[in-house]
Amino acid sequence: MIKLHHSPLSRSVRILWLLEELGIPFELVSAPLEDPEAGPFVQKTPWGKFPAIEDGETVMFESGAILEYLIERYGEGRLAPASDAPNRGAYLQWIHFAESTAFPGLGNIAWHTRVRKDADEMPAAIEDYRGWAEAAVATVEGALEGHVFILGEAFSGADIMLGYTLMIAKAFGALTTEHPRSDAYLARLLERPGFRAALRS
Repeated sequence: MIKLHHSPLSRSVRILWLLEELGIPFELVSAPLEDPEAGPFVQKTPWGKFPAIEDGETVMFESGAILEYLIERYGEGRLAPASDAPNRGAYLQWIHFAESTAFPGLGNIAWHTRVRKDADEMPAAIEDYRGWAEAAVATVEGALEGHVFILGEAFSGADIMLGYTLMIAKAFGALTTEHPRSDAYLARLLERPGFRAALRS
């Protein structure tokens, strides 16, 4: 059985949501976040990071990689276009955009406002980070024109990756009423039972 190491509101929400969507058995091991100032890789998981999964001899961290692995192994054709589908490239792009492009500005804002609490001492940097985050949301906003989900009509793993990022963007004020499609998209995602279950855990 898959074991997921989870901490509430961390990136492990993505993987818990995915497991709920797939409807496969899993064991949830919850733990509070250790103080980030203690250093990297200090969480009480096999790799010192959230999320982490154990699936037999496979032990992984990195939410995007875990998501791709679980969908490929257990999805049975669900939540991802086929490898030769025309929108396969877009699917992979949005999975990785959600973390590698859209999240860094948000992560830096969180670090300086909630951990270091020194944001007032570096207003120019915080403004830059907010600009990065807002630009990422604007990119999603444009891609959602005429779409229910990021790939069109079908919900996929890319929506799971983006949904968590947009939730954090809204919490930090980077997703606003100036992004009506993104705001409505996030609202649709938050209506999904799997996302609601992941946020309750």
